Amino acid sequence: MMNRGNSIESLFYLNNCRSKRVSSYDKTGGNHDWMDLESGETKIVAQIKGAGIIRHVWCTAWVGNENWVEEEYVLRKLVLRMYWDSEEHPSVEVPLGDLFGIGHSVSKNYSSMALSMSPQDGRALNCFFPMPFAKGAKITIESNCINHCNFYFYIDYEEYDKLPDEAEIAYFHAKWNREYNTYGWAPIEPGLLDREKANVPEEPKWVPAAWLKKNTDGKDNYVILEAEGKGKFVGCNLNIDVFEHQANDWYGEGDDMIFIDGEPWPPSLHGTGTEDYFNTAFCPTQEFCTPWHGLTVYSGDEAGFKWGGKNSMYRLHVNDPIYFNESIKVTIEHGHGNKLSNDYSSTAYWYQTEPHKAFSELLPLEQRLPRRNPWEKKKEE
Repeated sequence: MMNRGNSIESLFYLNNCRSKRVSSYDKTGGNHDWMDLESGETKIVAQIKGAGIIRHVWCTAWVGNENWVEEEYVLRKLVLRMYWDSEEHPSVEVPLGDLFGIGHSVSKNYSSMALSMSPQDGRALNCFFPMPFAKGAKITIESNCINHCNFYFYIDYEEYDKLPDEAEIAYFHAKWNREYNTYGWAPIEPGLLDREKANVPEEPKWVPAAWLKKNTDGKDNYVILEAEGKGKFVGCNLNIDVFEHQANDWYGEGDDMIFIDGEPWPPSLHGTGTEDYFNTAFCPTQEFCTPWHGLTVYSGDEAGFKWGGKNSMYRLHVNDPIYFNESIKVTIEHGHGNKLSNDYSSTAYWYQTEPHKAFSELLPLEQRLPRRNPWEKKKEE
């Protein structure tokens, strides 16, 4: 088995492979241990021939001007791409910070089993998802920054003569998505739905009227992943910017709906609310992380209203992967019945056989940058 020797339970097994690394170390023996990356430039981080499995990716970046003032939103301006076995279209294409688990171009200390941001202040980005390849791997970094970038990296991998159990291998994929405004149907003020017009029985007084509207197809849900082929979904991070006061301001109550192999509504996997899918409960306002789920960013206090501003969360399906044979569509409501108008972005992680359907074109820089909400201070460029 490919994972034998790569967990605490099987660490004593010896695999028939060779440990290798590609890094940004100074090849002259000096201390210029970074890749120089200019504005608008794309460079190859790693070009590996033959069969192997990437076991660990670490990287960090410093971007600033001649006065040593750091540029803002760097983690959305840098884009990492990965290609397996000489494929034309990338299997991984994600802004740098989002790939490593937190959106909004935010870096802060957190840890999960597969992804982490480590001190100082989350500047060290780590990924432990295994990434196999049968014939070769290529990793690139693109800069849309204004200033020069110092990019540091390690790519640690195992080299094989041939991948074991090759017919059973699926390739790692990651894709980023964003809706700058989800355009919910609910007005900003309460009193969202008349009970008599809704033609529903009386509910307890604590039930908001807007909850009475039904969602029986999921067609307006926010889409985290839509893929074709055979594989398994292994997790995502979701980033919500509540940029204006709305009904109750709470961004949750949106059910997750995961459609497998083209099935109709209701799908095989239908959840009960945003906070429930991310394994939290009761409108959380406390940052928290575990190996498999967490709430990494809460900004309510900064925003001046309880759940306002930027929020980030993750859920990893490693012990409970979601399998598909033909296709998968991972969605979540933006508020109950898609009532809320918030800013949503996400990164999906999954494995599938190749070839995969080419990704839609990555949004241009101006559509990737986080919202500048009134309470956020602007850094100098």
